[in-house]
Amino acid sequence: MDDFKIHILGCGSASPSERHLPACQAIEYRGRVMIIDCGEGAQLSIRRNHLKFTRITDIFISHLHGDHLLGLPGLLSTLALNDVGGKVTVHIFKEGAELIKHIISLVAHALTYELIFDILDPSGNQTLINDNALTVTSIRLNHTIPCVGFRFDEKPKLRHINGEMARHFGVPHYMMNSLREGHDYITADGEVIANSRLTTPPTPSYSYAYCSDTICDPGIVKNIHDVTLLYHEATYDAASAKLAFSRGHSTSVQAARIAAQANVQGLVIGHFSSKYPSTDPLVTEARTIFPNTIAANEGMTLTLGQQLILQ
Repeated sequence: MDDFKIHILGCGSASPSERHLPACQAIEYRGRVMIIDCGEGAQLSIRRNHLKFTRITDIFISHLHGDHLLGLPGLLSTLALNDVGGKVTVHIFKEGAELIKHIISLVAHALTYELIFDILDPSGNQTLINDNALTVTSIRLNHTIPCVGFRFDEKPKLRHINGEMARHFGVPHYMMNSLREGHDYITADGEVIANSRLTTPPTPSYSYAYCSDTICDPGIVKNIHDVTLLYHEATYDAASAKLAFSRGHSTSVQAARIAAQANVQGLVIGHFSSKYPSTDPLVTEARTIFPNTIAANEGMTLTLGQQLILQ
């Protein structure tokens, strides 16, 4: 239940192809599912990855191009057909919220859940979720229309009790949470037992940044610095750098440079142009700059904290 998983549901660009679906990912974390972008085919990919519709709590839409948005009305309708209850929050730009509200009013008259629209600021740096385990913030990207990425950060975790030592010093049960929080234990005789003798370090906290459509923009580095895993679009190869810039996109080499500058642990590239019969050349180029790079692919699941497997 504590695993932090990234499911790649779609990693193509512009329109569906025989190889890739449009942009869509799912974050599976502590029993909840959060969707990032929602291109055509999202519902089928959710089913194929055995994700539960009833656990979807949030949907993040990076921008209002069709390949990131057109699967959303159908998904929201299907959630009602599956009797999803509770609340579902869609984080989206104002114009997108108005469009989706209108479509839903026509095609899904009786929602079984409360649909909430959280309006995104195109300048980014919004805190979208801030609970006891996770913080989600927006990141301003540089595309042809307003666009943001999203950063997911686990909060620091509690330390682990060393049961043998706790029993040795007679620590009462009601003091265990205090130990987990890092406090020392003071015995009835006033002796201070250092926390480091009674506990072991916490499980590491992990982070993930999703950088959707954007040119190569060093301005984002400060907002994604030190993340465990970075997803950065790499629509084109290095030879197509001028085309990439003119269309508001990045090359695989540019994505790798951003990853290196941001000191991330691993890089996943995606949003591939359909003109490439294979993503291997894009990965090869990226690895000349940032060796720990892999290509996204539909059906791929990445668990943060596990080493990326170069392919």
